[in-house]
Amino acid sequence: MHRYKELKVWQKAIDLAVEIYRITEKLPKEEKYGLVGQMNRSAVSIPSNIAEGAGRNSNKDFNNFLGIALGSSFELDTQAIISNRLNYINDQDFQHLENELEHLQNMISKLKMSLNLQ
Repeated sequence: MHRYKELKVWQKAIDLAVEIYRITEKLPKEEKYGLVGQMNRSAVSIPSNIAEGAGRNSNKDFNNFLGIALGSSFELDTQAIISNRLNYINDQDFQHLENELEHLQNMISKLKMSLNLQ
């Protein structure tokens, strides 16, 4: 069992989720059940799956949950691209999100590799 709260990747994912909630507050009200809800769920899914995986009894299980977290990060990236193209998220905020997501994705991938699963 890993202490997820001590993992830098979990901490970064929490920060990103909070940032996504702040950004989606500015999206149009008619997107409340569309992009807003999807982006918030994707953002929350990332640290949630890291935490759940860390609480499992094997590195194999942890690796699987890290894969789900990574998938959620790509889902969030896709939703951010759509929001930017619809001019719901300005270019500056979008570029910042892209950078944060790329960094988080790299962290998750490196953690997966460190589990030494063949």
